[in-house]
Parts: sequence; C-alpha cells; structure tokens
Amino acid sequence: MKAAIAPVPPVAPDPQAPILLRKDAGGVATLTLNRPQARNALSMALMGALHDELAAIRDDPAVRVVVLEGAGAAFCAGHDLKEMRADPSRAATEAVFRTCARLMLSLTRLPQPVIARVHGIATAAGCQLVATCDLAVCTETARFATPGVQIGLFCSTPMVALSRAVSRKAALEMLLVGEPIDAREALRIGLVNRVVPEAELDGAVGALASRIAGKARRVLAIGKEAFGRQIEMGLEEAYAYTADVMVRNMMMADAQEGIDAFLGKRPPRWEP
Repeated sequence: MKAAIAPVPPVAPDPQAPILLRKDAGGVATLTLNRPQARNALSMALMGALHDELAAIRDDPAVRVVVLEGAGAAFCAGHDLKEMRADPSRAATEAVFRTCARLMLSLTRLPQPVIARVHGIATAAGCQLVATCDLAVCTETARFATPGVQIGLFCSTPMVALSRAVSRKAALEMLLVGEPIDAREALRIGLVNRVVPEAELDGAVGALASRIAGKARRVLAIGKEAFGRQIEMGLEEAYAYTADVMVRNMMMADAQEGIDAFLGKRPPRWEP
C-alpha cells in the first residue's frame, strides 16, 4: 500500500550533541542516531561513529542484543545528500558508498542480534539499515521507501539488503516505483516483524530484546553467524555446514548447561 510521507518540522541542530548515543541496560545496548535536524541522515561522520561503536560492542561480553533507533521524528532518511552535493567528486562519492557498505557488513557480521526500532520514515539507506538489522519493530505510522529512482539515482546498495529481506517481486516494486509503503505493507512483505501503536513501541522493543538477552551469548552468536552463512549456500552444502555447527554447539558448556537445566526442570545458568 502506498503511503504519503508527512512533512516534519525542522529541528535546530545542537553543535555540542554527539551524533551517536549509546545506553546499556540489562544486556541490551541501545544506539541512537542523533541528527534529528537532518532526519538522522547518514553523514560520513555518523556512519563512521556507528561502525566504530559496533566494533566496540562486538567484543563486549555484557551486550547480548543491540537496538538501533533514530532521535526525533524519524528513524533515518538515508544518505546526507547535502553533504554529498558539497563534494560531488568521484573520490568522495566512492568513499560514501564504501563506508556505507562497510557499515552494513559490520551490522550483518556483529555477533549480537540487532533490532531496528522504527518510527517516522526509513528511506533509501535508512530502509537499508532496517533490512540489514536482524529484526525490526515499527509504529503504525512508520513509512519505508527506496525512492532513489525518483531523483535519477537507483537505490542499488539498499537493494542488496532489501532483496535479502523480502521477496524478489516486493523488493523490485519498491525499487522500481520508489514510492513509500506503510507499516502494514512492510509487515506483509516481511520487512518488519511487528507493527505497534506509537505508545507501545518502547515496550514491544524492550520485551523482544529482553527475551533474546536472556539466552546464552555464545549460542546467539553461533546461531546468527550460521544463519547468515547457510542462506547463501546450496541445500546439500547448507546441511553439511549446519550439521558441523550443531556438533560444535553441542560441545559448548552452555549447551551442556541448557540440557542439564531442562532435564532438571530448573532455569539455566549461562556463561557470562
């Protein structure tokens, strides 16, 4: 279903505010894109800051789940076109898309599951962020688009994540038409996991994150990596690979603890 994107009142920038915020609680690290005056557009600085924070989280044993959100009225409006127009050289343009690709790969390869908490708009590279995250929860008023074709710039890099998150025809319609879809359509095609009223967004994201954070950290990591690798394989190769993963998993202390706890009818005590 097509959905109009309502105008958002301008927000005065705060030059002292960091462009990325982090808050940790209960095994969950919440990362906030903090450029509300630009609808959290992905400037080079913001992409670099997010990549570096993910690198720090990667080896943090206290973090089991990551939540990615946007400050202000939007999740993320994509690349910072004003910044790109300021230096339209080929070298600068190549740097933007290389940096973006590096960021998306760091999200994909992060051992911890990542949940997108989406409100407002998620367009172009912002929609790419949602598609790259492992899970996504959005408000009923959220809107998603890969609108590049409308300004003569096909969303080729967002296409990589989008085509792996939804069906071929759903992805192509978004890419070829370039118009926004609403939250219910995003749910129908599999771009998001849940749609909730805005007042319930924090609770829904928090509940999902907490349910995952209660699982064994190393088991979450081995499972996420295996999912990403096997889905690119042929059937026979995927079964051979995942059989080996299950053997390695079975040898882990957390698996032994989990089985003992299940048989003993008690809660498991996972390794830190």
